Amino acid sequence: MRKFLFFLTFFGTLSIIIVFYLGLKTEKIYSTKDLIGKPISEVNLDLLNTDGSFNTSELKNNNFTLINFWASWCGPCRKEHKYLIELSKNDNIKILGVNFKDNKLKANKFLNKLGNPYFLIAKDDSGKKSIDFGVYGIPESILIDKNLVIIQKYIGPINKKDVKYIFNAIGS
Repeated sequence: MRKFLFFLTFFGTLSIIIVFYLGLKTEKIYSTKDLIGKPISEVNLDLLNTDGSFNTSELKNNNFTLINFWASWCGPCRKEHKYLIELSKNDNIKILGVNFKDNKLKANKFLNKLGNPYFLIAKDDSGKKSIDFGVYGIPESILIDKNLVIIQKYIGPINKKDVKYIFNAIGS
């Protein structure tokens, strides 16, 4: 009986060690490589400043769209804003803003102070709709074409290098 308990304990402990070891070997960094080339999900979003909603299928009217998830309380969102303003000046791309878990008054104050790069502003008060886009934090942005296919996804603030890539991707 003692031998049986010893082997049971030994193999049980060995099994736990193997499971933990394999868990440590898995990739923990969120990767978006598998999203490139796939269409975005069709999602209905409520609008920030008016009653009504918007469906992502309506983005087919744009040559290219950058969907930007942002909030007034987000420091990195403030940092990327000047680059969004720069992108918004190009006629070949439209920027859809999705205001994330924010206060409407503070969001509008943010835009009044820094400028509004968005052709349309939706809201995601709970953060649940953003999950449909694979967003888990902000800022995040998704560049899509008129077929709603993802060209690129940006985790973190858009920077000068990203703006250059976007202009190249949209042919500007």
